[in-house]
Amino acid sequence: MSLADAGFDRVAAFYDPLARLVFGDALRRAQQWALQALPAGRPRVLIIGGGTGWVLGEVLQRQPEARVLYLEASAVMLAKSRETLLRQHPQRAGQVEFRLGTEQALQATESFDAIITFFFLDLFAPERLRAILSRLNQARRPAAPWLVADFRPARPLWQRGLLAAMYGFFRLTTGISGRQMPDLGRELAAFGLRRQQQQLFFRGMVEGAVFG
Repeated sequence: MSLADAGFDRVAAFYDPLARLVFGDALRRAQQWALQALPAGRPRVLIIGGGTGWVLGEVLQRQPEARVLYLEASAVMLAKSRETLLRQHPQRAGQVEFRLGTEQALQATESFDAIITFFFLDLFAPERLRAILSRLNQARRPAAPWLVADFRPARPLWQRGLLAAMYGFFRLTTGISGRQMPDLGRELAAFGLRRQQQQLFFRGMVEGAVFG
């Protein structure tokens, strides 16, 4: 899961190592797969809930001229992301705006050529999730791809058990409102979005997807 609110300040130090311990490189591979659909040229990209900032470097490697708004509600995660960018891609610092806040921090006039929500939408209870999706969709330019990497609603018993343990852990440590994995395909379909591409990882528990 990713970083939805300031509660994730508490897990910033071990979030990435914990994810690798449990899922290996599956979560990163899902994100890398989805990023293949980034628009070419100088796209204006919104990354929301990007956590410690690993994905930011991936975006800039694929589209070096991209202009990015990096929106993150955890001040600790935002600081780690800025430090990572300055260390790894100092020449790109002027292309990225780091903004502390939620989707409510988006300005009414802002719009984007791509929306990136990686392991972020799984954190919220249904009513809150729909409010987030609505606001992000308003900021999405016509035909802009919505790139998703996330878990899928559990089917086998082992997946249900693992997801239940994850939700319990993050509710305890960060106070997330979500209690079970939403069906993101169905939720995004309510806004007229459909999966255009999809790839599954970690024995079908994780997906990378492009919606449009």
